[in-house]
Amino acid sequence: MVSTRPIVVAGAGSVGCFVGGLLAAGGRSVSLLARPRVLAEIEQNGLRLTGFNGFERRVPAARLRLSDHPSILRDAAMVLVTVKSMDTAAMADQIAAHAPGDAIVVSLQNGIANREVLRSRCSGRVLAGMVPFNIMALGEGHYHQATSGDIALEQDEAGTAAQLAVEGLAVRAVPDIVAVLWGKLLLNLNNALNALSGLPLRDQLAQRPWRLLLADQMTEALQVLKAEGIVPAAASGVAPRFIPHILRLPDAVFRIVSGGAMRIDASARSSMWEDLQRRRPTEIDFLQGAVAALAERHGIDVPLTRRVMALVAAAEREDTGSPGLRPDQVRG
Repeated sequence: MVSTRPIVVAGAGSVGCFVGGLLAAGGRSVSLLARPRVLAEIEQNGLRLTGFNGFERRVPAARLRLSDHPSILRDAAMVLVTVKSMDTAAMADQIAAHAPGDAIVVSLQNGIANREVLRSRCSGRVLAGMVPFNIMALGEGHYHQATSGDIALEQDEAGTAAQLAVEGLAVRAVPDIVAVLWGKLLLNLNNALNALSGLPLRDQLAQRPWRLLLADQMTEALQVLKAEGIVPAAASGVAPRFIPHILRLPDAVFRIVSGGAMRIDASARSSMWEDLQRRRPTEIDFLQGAVAALAERHGIDVPLTRRVMALVAAAEREDTGSPGLRPDQVRG
């Protein structure tokens, strides 16, 4: 049974507004805890949700509860955490202070460790989820889904995944969410490459030199995961161990083999590119950084992973947006 108490999206940015908006459009009671700038756009325009496949939903502001104060968590049945990984601990403390003890907390974030951070601070049940698609914030309350995929959510006895599934938002329960999160992280290694390139995702992935960089990073990561005893799940319909081989194919062959899997809006870029453009800290330490931390534990050298981390850190320090590097400049 779906609770009549609200679902609160905690830290509603691009993903949070998109998911929360679809839940509201599907008849759920939804509250958004967000920054004043985001709330002002929604109050003035409502939410406009669009997708690369042509769908569109509009949600008037009156259908949502909006606040920039954590007291909005006080009657939550469920809290969807959509903040950046570096902000998880602070948000967890707000949830612990304001949300009911029986609220289900769901992490819909990039990275591996967010569930554990939330569990260490929140008293209720905490589940991890994986959002495969990219959302672009286009301004004036307009959020655009630029890539495809269904949300994966840690399986539980309460059937939380089914409670979150509404028209336009497919949510499937999975028994091993850690494997799924690592499978997604392997693909997210491209976020940094896209940010460094400045190119639209589709253009970047169409070029073999960029794909070789991603393939070599994934190969380093797969070596580390093998040492750790982790078998990542397929996040794209293809077993992770095969993806580097596909990425290394010549461009013409890659286009044929990738086929429908490359469902990417022509204008889509990674969230890390957007962070650089908006002069915000990136999640590099929670993506490539997670691989580097495991590599250090096992004494494995991951030079390309560390090179990409250093380049993104340099771009953050320079504070001028994407550096627009070429593949050979990334490789060094």
